[in-house]
Amino acid sequence: MEYYPPNPKFMKIQKTNAARLLDAAGISYELIPYEVDEDNLAADHVAAELGEPIEQVFKTLVLRGDKNGLFVCVMPGDMEVDLKVAAKISGNKNCAMIHMKELLPETGYIRGGCSPIGMKKPLPTFIYESALLYDYIYVSAGMRGLQIKIAPKDLIDFIGADIYPI
Repeated sequence: MEYYPPNPKFMKIQKTNAARLLDAAGISYELIPYEVDEDNLAADHVAAELGEPIEQVFKTLVLRGDKNGLFVCVMPGDMEVDLKVAAKISGNKNCAMIHMKELLPETGYIRGGCSPIGMKKPLPTFIYESALLYDYIYVSAGMRGLQIKIAPKDLIDFIGADIYPI
């Protein structure tokens, strides 16, 4: 007998903390499941699974500045963060990505499932300016295999993010 893994498009979608927070605020969004590849958690895989341009699939990066501590950059999946620019916009002289082992204790999220919504404590967040070019973007819903489709302005307003060219 052959085994067919469950198709995420037909699975019952469980609400994440990020989704519950958006519900409580009355913000419109959609939860979009996709099939996870544990060996490839990159945004290009997520975009391919969603059938969307990678420029609309945003990744959430957590960095530590030398002066102001942790902050978040939310940027298109095909971009790399410019650490000099990230440091400058966050009021730091230098910054670096946090270690993967720090991600869960600091944010409540794991790699491949880090959402800019509902972190353990609010962190200064900077969203790349191209988000405003689209009617909607995708960000992690707070778990691997689930994205939030949301109007960028709604996301920016809800999390109190600043717009910058990162």
